[in-house]
Amino acid sequence: MNRNDTAARIAHVFSGTFVHSTPRAAVEILQNCVLGVDDEGKIAFIENDQDVVSLSKIWGFVTSDIKQLGRYEFLMPGMVDTHIHASQYSYTGTALDLPLLEWLNTYTFPVEAKYKDLDFASNVYTKVVRRTLKNGTTTACYFATIHTDASLLLGELADKFGQRALVGKVCMDCNSAVPQYKESPSECKEETNRFIKELLKKEYPNVKPVVTPRFAPSCSSSLLSELGEIANNNKLHIQSHISENKEEVELVKTLFPGCKSYTDVYLKHNLLTDRTVMAHGCHLTDEELEIFLETGSAISHCPNSNISICSGMLNVRNVLNHKVKLGLGTDVAGGYSPSMLDAMRRTLDTSKALTIQDPQHKTLCFEEVFRLATLGGSEALSLDDQIGNFVVGKDFDALRVNVCIPDGPIDLFPGEGPKVILEKFLNLGDDRNITEVYVAGRQVVPFPDT
Repeated sequence: MNRNDTAARIAHVFSGTFVHSTPRAAVEILQNCVLGVDDEGKIAFIENDQDVVSLSKIWGFVTSDIKQLGRYEFLMPGMVDTHIHASQYSYTGTALDLPLLEWLNTYTFPVEAKYKDLDFASNVYTKVVRRTLKNGTTTACYFATIHTDASLLLGELADKFGQRALVGKVCMDCNSAVPQYKESPSECKEETNRFIKELLKKEYPNVKPVVTPRFAPSCSSSLLSELGEIANNNKLHIQSHISENKEEVELVKTLFPGCKSYTDVYLKHNLLTDRTVMAHGCHLTDEELEIFLETGSAISHCPNSNISICSGMLNVRNVLNHKVKLGLGTDVAGGYSPSMLDAMRRTLDTSKALTIQDPQHKTLCFEEVFRLATLGGSEALSLDDQIGNFVVGKDFDALRVNVCIPDGPIDLFPGEGPKVILEKFLNLGDDRNITEVYVAGRQVVPFPDT
């Protein structure tokens, strides 16, 4: 692209080191480069910095406006959290002593029932959006609750703070131990349609609805069918849970005796599409993974949650070998950290634990996990045509990382190159190292009020 091809003007130009993933390279490090962002928030060019003078003439920017990255700084794509329960953020870091089904009835459903109170919802949702943005999550796929107005509020707050988000009003009409925390199938249908209509009417540029059956055990067959129809008629994303723990898998067999597998339940209700992301999948069979591949559906790997509530360990290598789309999720609050850096670390830990159990298992490397948290997440959410890496024409969702901040968590030593610096950030860094966050070209961190 050159200046003659577009009327867009340049809003930002960065010079220095850029780190991203491509379909061919898990980590590609671009040194001594310049990257331009146009005033529509899209990447206009990424070239060698020796061409900066000619680029400035073509694009009409002043070289003195270039943001020069320091020796220990780099830009990377924003991280994509493919599965997070915004409504559970208030008890993050607690309540990790029960298995899934007991955990839901004891902790989750009673808390989620409180979101009828919009003041309560506003307090929690404001904090989770700010916290995840500070931690570098530029895109979040959120579960809200059954409450339409509170779910709309989450979308409003994501837009206000500039986060790219898929927001789901939760649907469930059975098997809740909290009587007031479920809806009838007709209520679910009516409120889901209202949620979709009202959220789309807002015309937020980067916040969209996602159809959200909680999971098969809390949804009747009729409700699942209705939701599949709504999603497909409106060409919307779909999110839910699948095969998180063994007790849940057995429960699904008894609730849906006419289905061959957990995956078959969603398949028969038209909920597996190329816009579907299913969380966990710890106990999926190879046959089920084949269905994921055939339908283009994705899996969100949530390793912190899988370990924290003792659900299981997903074999990511096996999923990747089946060529199924896969991203990472924090799964707050089953996962105790809202940071995608933690999701990457726990992904590596789980892979190493599987290698301990089976020495033939090929352990994931940090480069692969970096790709899963960025480009992989964008693929899992079918947003890879818009985000995920630094490609001309894509939206500029990015993190400015400084691994050498004062009193920071990382110590550096002579001779450490950019790949070592990246690995140290992924293993040791935290939100202090993420000095700026951009979504669609707009700087959203530091927050305007700080």
